[in-house]
Amino acid sequence: MSASAHIKYGKVFLIGAGPGAADLITVRGARLLAQAEVVLHDALVTEEMLELCPQAVKIAVGKRCGKLSTAQAFINKQLVDSAAKYGFVVRLKGGDPMLFGRADEELCALEAHGIDVEIVPGITAALAAAASTQQPLTKRGVSRSVAFFTTSTAPDQPEQEALPDTDTLVQYMGGKEAASTAHRLLAQGRSATTPVIIVENCSCANERVLRMRLSDLASGLAAASGPVLVMIGEALAERAAADLLQELRDQAA
Repeated sequence: MSASAHIKYGKVFLIGAGPGAADLITVRGARLLAQAEVVLHDALVTEEMLELCPQAVKIAVGKRCGKLSTAQAFINKQLVDSAAKYGFVVRLKGGDPMLFGRADEELCALEAHGIDVEIVPGITAALAAAASTQQPLTKRGVSRSVAFFTTSTAPDQPEQEALPDTDTLVQYMGGKEAASTAHRLLAQGRSATTPVIIVENCSCANERVLRMRLSDLASGLAAASGPVLVMIGEALAERAAADLLQELRDQAA
């Protein structure tokens, strides 16, 4: 019998914090945060979100591309150690835990110790960006399929060869790789005039939205201060009514 078999572990909740805005967490997620004894949170979780759990010990275990971050193996250990010390543990992850959230590694570590886990979904950035820009990712007669993807890989993994062949593409963590993505899509036959929407810091007060064509994206993006989402596809073309509304706003200004 292993030593861990004698340890009485608490329960761990993997909770999706949503895209950024504190009021976009689910009601269940907010309720559980208010009960947590300890919260291990991502770097992108805002201070406003952490105000929902003033009673909890807070441990930053952020992982951000291109920045100093906590190794996943150490995060896994912290989760197990926290479950051995506390009865109610929350792992608060940006967006949804099950999409580009390294949930598999954390679930494997917890399951290996027989620790009870519950997952609470969150609003993923692609859906929040579609809502923020008022651009549906699907459109009758134009887009019947959507793919969420990332070209960011671990150092020992090869880069993805072909990009998904779907009507609408949404690239997570796409800032630095945006130009490469555009070149590859053009090489795969995508039209140079394909609409592109870039959303930085989705749902936050400093959100920034850029509209362009795929040929423009091939020139690259300026450095961003926060996470960047790249949405590509004909469904993202501006509606005629939106064009008229913008013209009226410009005239009023």
